[in-house]
Amino acid sequence: MKIKKRLISFKFLFIMFILLFVVFFRNGILLDSVGISLSNPFSKEVIVGDHYSTVDRNHNGVPDPIDIVNTARKEVEQRTTYKSAYYAGGYPPDDEGVCTDVIWRGLDGADILLKDLMDKDITNFTDLYPRVGGKPDPNIDFRRVPNQFVFFQRFTESITTELIPGDLDNLKEWQPGDVVFFLDGYHHVGIVSDKRAKDGTPYLIHNNPPFAAEIKLTSFKTPIAGHFRWNY
Repeated sequence: MKIKKRLISFKFLFIMFILLFVVFFRNGILLDSVGISLSNPFSKEVIVGDHYSTVDRNHNGVPDPIDIVNTARKEVEQRTTYKSAYYAGGYPPDDEGVCTDVIWRGLDGADILLKDLMDKDITNFTDLYPRVGGKPDPNIDFRRVPNQFVFFQRFTESITTELIPGDLDNLKEWQPGDVVFFLDGYHHVGIVSDKRAKDGTPYLIHNNPPFAAEIKLTSFKTPIAGHFRWNY
């Protein structure tokens, strides 16, 4: 009887440990990845408001930054499988890709053809791009994180890389459609969502194994290397 009670207690503690791990690990990244968002009911809510560009270059009645977010979010909705591969023509199938594919697909929603723009600049300024090796390859160059980073440095607005939860002035600098890069430790990139946590910090739309997801930006412990905004 005592052994049975101990087993029950052990199972209970084990289940509680798993639940707590899932909820609190890296600020809820596991729950975010499957579309479940939790917040502290006793914490103060920070309302940041909308401060994004209202430019609508494709005349569809939706501001370009929101077009970018909505298109990128389709990756999350269909759970685009993370698969790193080389493709003739450059573009992977619609149901697979890596983090950089979220970027060009999102921008495509605002009629911005990132591949064409990058291919042209890489051809003209090959030495500036670290993952080209002096020999441009349009089939893959635009899908390399360091190459996208250089392009965004050259042609878009660079904004703060400091993220301060609860600080309204700082949080206003993080707007939907912005692109965020990580280079320290591993190369990664994603698009800032129009969704925010209760403390005002934005979510990030990205693709990391096993599939595309929308998670809190604060879930990343790697330093932010770059934060850019398209010149609409």
